[in-house]
Amino acid sequence: MSRNFLRPLAAVAALTGLSAYATIMLRGPQGVAALQQKRQEVRTLEEQNANLQRDIDAKKLRIERLKHDKNTQELEVRKRLKMDFPGNTTFILPQEGNQTKTSGSAPSTDN
Repeated sequence: MSRNFLRPLAAVAALTGLSAYATIMLRGPQGVAALQQKRQEVRTLEEQNANLQRDIDAKKLRIERLKHDKNTQELEVRKRLKMDFPGNTTFILPQEGNQTKTSGSAPSTDN
């Protein structure tokens, strides 16, 4: 008779122990909340990677244009080095004691 009583009691104790363990594991530091946080971090990192890949692709395209397109090369030289090319006219305009250098392709005629 004691065996008939112990089997259900052991089963209930085992189920109670498993449910307590499951509750602790799901709510603990390695539980569902941590899993959701890690998934959010993965999504954020994937977005950052996609943005960085777009930046890399844009820079590769710019490099290719600078290698092969003379107009792009000329514009870059003008922008970065502030160089004047033959045929351009340079004007120096006084502004409150400072002199500013301005480039243009033809002289300005304001009448």
